[in-house]
Amino acid sequence: MSDTGTGSLTADLVRVDGGTFRMGSEHFYLEEGPVVEVTVAPFEIGRTQVTNREFARFVDATGYVTTAERTPDPDEFPGADPALLVPGSLVFTPTEGPVDLRDWRQWWRWQPGASWRHPAGPESSLDGLDDHPVVQVSFEDAAAYAAWAGLRLPTEAEWEIAARGGMDGATYTWGGEAQDGTRANTWQGRFPYLNTGAGSGRWVGTAPVGSFPPNGFGLLDMAGNVWEWTTEPWTDRHRRPLAVADEPAHACSCGCGPSDARERAGTEAPPERLVLKGGSHLCAPEYCLRYRPAARSPQTPDSATTHIGFRCAR
Repeated sequence: MSDTGTGSLTADLVRVDGGTFRMGSEHFYLEEGPVVEVTVAPFEIGRTQVTNREFARFVDATGYVTTAERTPDPDEFPGADPALLVPGSLVFTPTEGPVDLRDWRQWWRWQPGASWRHPAGPESSLDGLDDHPVVQVSFEDAAAYAAWAGLRLPTEAEWEIAARGGMDGATYTWGGEAQDGTRANTWQGRFPYLNTGAGSGRWVGTAPVGSFPPNGFGLLDMAGNVWEWTTEPWTDRHRRPLAVADEPAHACSCGCGPSDARERAGTEAPPERLVLKGGSHLCAPEYCLRYRPAARSPQTPDSATTHIGFRCAR
């Protein structure tokens, strides 16, 4: 890149002193266990998720073209219909009524022309969304922004200790009380067809960053709004500090995002999936109770959807 960032997020970084904490949970989904003690060095992390305004500044300065805006390489999709190999990404589309929640294809669709500039497709825009988190960004896109800003993306452990806000072992970023629609931007109603809106009905879809109360460290939207990229290669269970040969492996239980259709079993490196943290506006208790610090979800690095964003660290 010919231009370098000026650290637009530097003033909005919050210092986390680090330390040893209990990472994970045994009470919800299999992939969150086992609970392991992890020690994290001091670091800084963005107070908010990166917004459309901030990402636009990066693109304007560098001319960067996101993954969703590029024409797919036919060699990476052997046998695919050439007419379908056009720039685009995945867009969430509510169903008309109750559906089988085991089939994510009923509410996700491939949308030509969808990108961070047009999150729901070519007819959509960012009008009025400057302060909403940027979405439709792949891991590569997020990492490119972070490098331009003189920052980086967080590890899973950094993200989780930051989300806990000093409450080691708490179920949610705010403590043990259940979500009531005022604590975070998550799905309210019946997934995936009826969403009455978080924030007393104000927000369906993304909300402006900081629309909900901060956690104990002053960090905003560490639960809900959009899933966030980390640099952590996905494993089906947390690895203990010392490898346990008989530790069982479990497939990730389904979440609110699309599964990886190109998954190839038995490959560890290079990582084919990375860990997302935080949950999103699509998380609903009856389907995806993942707006919790311990929750995690796998995603291929080239994925871009209407519910994935990121925040930076240093």
